[in-house]
Amino acid sequence: MPSGMVGTTPEVNTSVEALSTWTAWAYLAAGAAICAGCIWLIPMTTIVAYCEAMTITPDAPTETRSIDGIPLTPKDVTTIGFEDLAPRATVEAERLHRKQRLAGALRIFGRLGFGEGVAGHITVRDPEFPDHFWVNPLGLSFRHMKVSDLILVNHHGEVVYGKHSVNRAAYVLHAAVHTARPDAIAAAHAHSVYGKAFSSLGIKLDALTQDSCAFYENNVVIADHGGAVVFEEAAGRDFAEAFGNNRAAIHQNHGHFTVGASVDEAVFWFVCFERCAQAQLAAMAAGTPKHIPHESAVYTRENAGNAMTGWMHFQPLWQEICATDPELFN
Repeated sequence: MPSGMVGTTPEVNTSVEALSTWTAWAYLAAGAAICAGCIWLIPMTTIVAYCEAMTITPDAPTETRSIDGIPLTPKDVTTIGFEDLAPRATVEAERLHRKQRLAGALRIFGRLGFGEGVAGHITVRDPEFPDHFWVNPLGLSFRHMKVSDLILVNHHGEVVYGKHSVNRAAYVLHAAVHTARPDAIAAAHAHSVYGKAFSSLGIKLDALTQDSCAFYENNVVIADHGGAVVFEEAAGRDFAEAFGNNRAAIHQNHGHFTVGASVDEAVFWFVCFERCAQAQLAAMAAGTPKHIPHESAVYTRENAGNAMTGWMHFQPLWQEICATDPELFN
């Protein structure tokens, strides 16, 4: 069998009778002449016969192939993590699921270096009382977060479940966004380095890479109250109104915020935006970036930047944190 032709064998055309000695010698001569670049010395009929004889054709399988006893036939497959999308049987089970995801997501923020003292927060609506949200308590490291540490806050900023206080900025901004956006089950914000740096430019994220297309025509710059600590409810309402129906908002001189239909989606979009901001800053520092054309950016956003894609991209992060930090479930 020739090198590189795994699973194939040369088949010589012998359908009429065995090759004569003359024919065999003619084939050899043809091959030598062709390889020597002297093809004009060979009669055309001999060249055609030679090429037919040397044609490589796949072996006809005589039986089903297998590896380790498993037949190599099409299989019914599932996507990793999709079983988690099934509705929980009870509201209590759904609440626990959201809290587990929230505790894990906060640890992921810590692992990625998004911690900045007591700044930063992720919120998720309670499934039974949607005007309340679960959030990390003020003063506890992202890296140490457990399910039992989470607190429940109403839209008046009062802690109604748990024993620790809430970051007032978390309440003011997130409560306003949750109130204005019933579709926003979760919201994420942290004082990450590239998000902060990018927010100081007062510009939107551009469609410079495939990943950034998820935010194409889906991110907004909010200049009002930018750079000021937001403690007043009126400022929170202004922020939520300016946020609109976008996936991400850049609060000028502060950082970026993302929302989603799950903790998984909101958190991945935050991570993705951070890396896209880093990429855009690097590209702008190096030269003049080339923008993805409008049609291509929209196509990529709709096919590789939808809500399900955001949820899916979070799953490897979730798998890693579950394997290394099982205490998060306590």
